[in-house]
Amino acid sequence: MAGCRMKLELSRVVQGRGRLGVLKELGKTGQHSLEVPGCLLHTHLGAVPHLTRDTLHTLSNLPSVTQVTLSNIAEHQEVLEEFKDGFRRFAGLHNTVLYCSLHDPATPCPTGYNTTKTVSVWGSGGRIELTVAKFMALQKTVQPDWYQSMADGETWQSGTSRKRVRKSVDRTLAHLDECLLVHQNSQELEGVEVFGVVEGGDILEERVRSGRETAKRPVAGFCLDGLQTGSMDQALRTQLITAVTKELPEDKPRLLQGVGRPDEVLACVEAGVDLFESFFPFQATERGCALCFGFDVSSDPELAAGVKFGTRQHPVSGGVRRLCAGSLVEFSGVVELAEEKTASGETRQNGDSNPADQSRMTSFEIDLKDKRHRDDFRPLVEGCGCYCCVNHQRAYLHHLLVTNELLAGVLLMIHNTAHYHAFFRALREALANDKLDVLKRRVLGEGGGQTERNE
Repeated sequence: MAGCRMKLELSRVVQGRGRLGVLKELGKTGQHSLEVPGCLLHTHLGAVPHLTRDTLHTLSNLPSVTQVTLSNIAEHQEVLEEFKDGFRRFAGLHNTVLYCSLHDPATPCPTGYNTTKTVSVWGSGGRIELTVAKFMALQKTVQPDWYQSMADGETWQSGTSRKRVRKSVDRTLAHLDECLLVHQNSQELEGVEVFGVVEGGDILEERVRSGRETAKRPVAGFCLDGLQTGSMDQALRTQLITAVTKELPEDKPRLLQGVGRPDEVLACVEAGVDLFESFFPFQATERGCALCFGFDVSSDPELAAGVKFGTRQHPVSGGVRRLCAGSLVEFSGVVELAEEKTASGETRQNGDSNPADQSRMTSFEIDLKDKRHRDDFRPLVEGCGCYCCVNHQRAYLHHLLVTNELLAGVLLMIHNTAHYHAFFRALREALANDKLDVLKRRVLGEGGGQTERNE
């Protein structure tokens, strides 16, 4: 296999505070780049759920890397083999970098089906068992720009025995070696990058061993697997990631799988993660919810109005009303959105109480199905410039949801996608300007609106 074309150029690395940079020379032509910390574009069979390609392209600052998953593609292998030109052309994904992962992060998959020689993925037709030979045949058919190596990732649940975790690490390393051997001798995969997978469950020693051994292989980057929301508390996740990243080279990207909540993203960035999967907006949309958390990092509220993304200034009785993405603040002391979330019983300082339940609303969103929105004529987030917020009100979204109109998912996905990617842009700006603590307070609700309300 030729040397890695992909290059990670870091402009800033602060121990315990994250890495800022650009991933360059992406794709087979090397013409694409991706800022880090950043996220991939989550798709189902190459399409962002609920959105047509034309609608998607009305959004700005979308990532240059599109994620597709073998769990969705594997059952269409024969069609793709007959097509011969790869999944990118098959799905019309012309101007993007294609990354192929094993599982869809938005859909939990059953465990207990992996063996020494095989892993299982789950498509719409049920379980598909993959050997290394079948896995690599699929990669040759898909023809991605990067792909995740085959891995035994069934040890994410707490309480998994040390013996099973050790077996998972050994299997994953063996799968990686076999994948690399096939890859190096494959003309079809020339110029394609491989990401090694770091396993190890919640056992520190196995995590470190997995990271250290994977780093010895000729991989372009690393997927940190088995750390997804619901698998462990954030303190343990941060400890494991911090230990693993010390074993990984500085000049290769670290992609964390299965973590998308804003509070968890911030903690993992501080631990050394570069890339995330953007499935969280889709999950919120499926719940009938709109993302509404704040991420304005301006220190002076009056200067921030009208300057930062998603802010405006309006005169109100008794003070200035500041409208920032997710936080509506009157400096006279009224915080409408913060009060609204508290009234719903969902707000907690560090997120929801049961992150393992993917259908449960988090503290970073509002439930548009709630009947109190039926006569609420505000946009989803005051000051947001997305098509949904500029043209529609909460009452209309409530009506669409309770009548099961398909347009509800379209409008929510437009807003949630725009809001989530704007958060990552704010994260990079905060790292560049030493304002990560301010951003954390805004996202977690400790600063911004709630602080100003108490004043």
